[in-house]
Amino acid sequence: MDMGIAGRRALVCASSKGLGRGCAEALAAEGVEITILARTRETLEKTADEIRAATGAKVQAVACDITTPEGRAAALALCPQPDILINNAGGPPPGDFHDWDRDDWIAALDANMLTPIELIRQTIDGMVERRFGRIVNITSSAVKAPIDVLGLSNGARSGLTGFVAGLARKYVAHNVTINGLLPGAFDTDRIAKTLDVAAKARGLNIDEVRAQREQGIPAKRFGQPDEFGKACAFLCSAHAGYITGQNLLIDGGAYPGTF
Repeated sequence: MDMGIAGRRALVCASSKGLGRGCAEALAAEGVEITILARTRETLEKTADEIRAATGAKVQAVACDITTPEGRAAALALCPQPDILINNAGGPPPGDFHDWDRDDWIAALDANMLTPIELIRQTIDGMVERRFGRIVNITSSAVKAPIDVLGLSNGARSGLTGFVAGLARKYVAHNVTINGLLPGAFDTDRIAKTLDVAAKARGLNIDEVRAQREQGIPAKRFGQPDEFGKACAFLCSAHAGYITGQNLLIDGGAYPGTF
């Protein structure tokens, strides 16, 4: 299927690896001009080179912290008029809510709620003028089924989801959509670190913990970043203009509910 977005411009946050990279690769493969960003310059530049070589797409890269005003200014200076915005940021650390102070909450909100809202604020009017815009917020399956040790993430990402639910309906008549992608367990560096911590805590081999975790997923495996990216590319496509304000759970069937 031709996604109908060749020549469009995309800003993809936290995209040097993992799910963000999966989205960047999928968009580049559709002929989208992409601007990728992350904090580590060396990793980011390597990713940019690899995506260029694999797709032939135009790829710009900016090393910055998108959760800061300076980082957002740098990203938007390089890509001031994106047609596609992929909001993404690493999740806050797990823990017990007794141990979190105001600074912990503000950091979580800045990264996982306020930064996406600010990027939307700075880019959506241009999308309206051009009569095309696709905004995808990468959040978490914890928005649908909260995870007790991820309270900071549960709260911040749910706040973003609630905000977008109202905003999305306001802009869809202009062919500007806003949706959420909710990943479950994907084979990324983040889950590798989580498995390593769990293995050490339980005195097990990491491969044993991984196998146990995979067996708890109906698909019997972790997701791959490239399949997540392709789902993202469809939501960004010319064919998805009637989909907005939705939260697509991609978790291999792990969520057991009907709705």
